[in-house]
Amino acid sequence: MHRIKKSGIALYALSFLLLTSTFPLGAQTESPKTDNSKVNKRDRAKSEKTADDQKNNKSDIQISADIRKSIVGDKSLSTYAHNVKIVTRGGMVTLKGPVRTEDEKGSVEAKAKEVAGADKVTSQITVVPAKKGKTTKSATN
Repeated sequence: MHRIKKSGIALYALSFLLLTSTFPLGAQTESPKTDNSKVNKRDRAKSEKTADDQKNNKSDIQISADIRKSIVGDKSLSTYAHNVKIVTRGGMVTLKGPVRTEDEKGSVEAKAKEVAGADKVTSQITVVPAKKGKTTKSATN
């Protein structure tokens, strides 16, 4: 009986340690607010291109995949740049979403033009600088 009591106390202590290390006291439990809500509302307009506008033909899918691979392969770009929306329809590419700097915007646009052709890329990328205290590099760096 004494042994069971000690085991129960040890199990309780271990559980407490695991819980407190996973959820430290005073930790923020709410997720941060996104900063692209206005952009998402804009994209609901019928005239705006979204991922739903991309058809499933092989050439458009390949163009989008090649552009995405080129962007994600550049580890100097922020996570925002890695997540730019790429919509390809009939060989015409539309880039949308926020990036952190003008340099990132130019880099993403150049990568898309290299794959699809300079005359086939429309950029709707916006520059949204990081707030102070936030990192602008990808988490994979």
